[in-house]
Amino acid sequence: MANLALIDVGGTTIKFALWDGTAHKLTKQGMVATPKSLNAYYAALTKIVRTYQLSDQIVGVGMSTPGAVNKATGIIEGASALPYIHNFEIQSALEMRFGLPVIMENEINCAALAELGSGSAEGLQNVLYLAIDSDVGGAVIIDGHIQHGSHLFSGEFGAMLMVDGHPLSEVGTITYLTQQYNQQAHAELTGTEIFALARQDNSLAHQVTTAFYQHLAQAIYNLQYCFDPEAIILGGGLEKIDFLVPHIEIERRKLLTQVQLAPFETPLLASQYQDDANLMGALVDFQQCYPQKML
Repeated sequence: MANLALIDVGGTTIKFALWDGTAHKLTKQGMVATPKSLNAYYAALTKIVRTYQLSDQIVGVGMSTPGAVNKATGIIEGASALPYIHNFEIQSALEMRFGLPVIMENEINCAALAELGSGSAEGLQNVLYLAIDSDVGGAVIIDGHIQHGSHLFSGEFGAMLMVDGHPLSEVGTITYLTQQYNQQAHAELTGTEIFALARQDNSLAHQVTTAFYQHLAQAIYNLQYCFDPEAIILGGGLEKIDFLVPHIEIERRKLLTQVQLAPFETPLLASQYQDDANLMGALVDFQQCYPQKML
């Protein structure tokens, strides 16, 4: 398999790595601060790619990026912490600078593709990915490929309204959980500390964490019946996402008992990848777009 440069653009840092096609692993990894201007951005990315070009004979560049990537036009639509990357043909501009094919995909979509390629969803074709962080995002994978939607909004699960009228992106986050607890307890605890108190049978901590699980369970219940996927993957910025799964399962089973519909439970799985998720997803995206180059 060929070598590939992989780049994960974030709001504060840019991570990069070489995919070693012979060893089948990420190597020569590094990180730089995300530039503040487009020219500096071009310079930083060009330096990364040129280094790999000189030493590793790369066949292209796979990128994970903020924003809504329009795969048909090579334009990053929407908005992000990097306003200078949006609303012009940035993909072709990068290809001209690198002299190589460039593939770009949204960062959450890349995290989902990583799970599909060699993570929790390996071997599956129809999967939903739910990203829990300070916001709630997601991705839809059908027949092994990301579904972007007619307005590039596919997978925006955080926009779903819960029964109390709040969007999931508000009530389904650790940020909201900590706010609810700290306001009522007049404290300044972290989410980790509140979860620990809940395990110690602290009444208020148990109340707010249960509400958090219930909101996520309701969203997952709805998604299960809307898409009927092979699995739903829970990922995002939490250091240990797997501890959420059994608690959400308890609340989902309560819903399944209350509403007697088709008797099945879509598997709910914790994501396997954390730090390298976006890099590995960019690899899968490039492989799907240019399979002949990766031979």
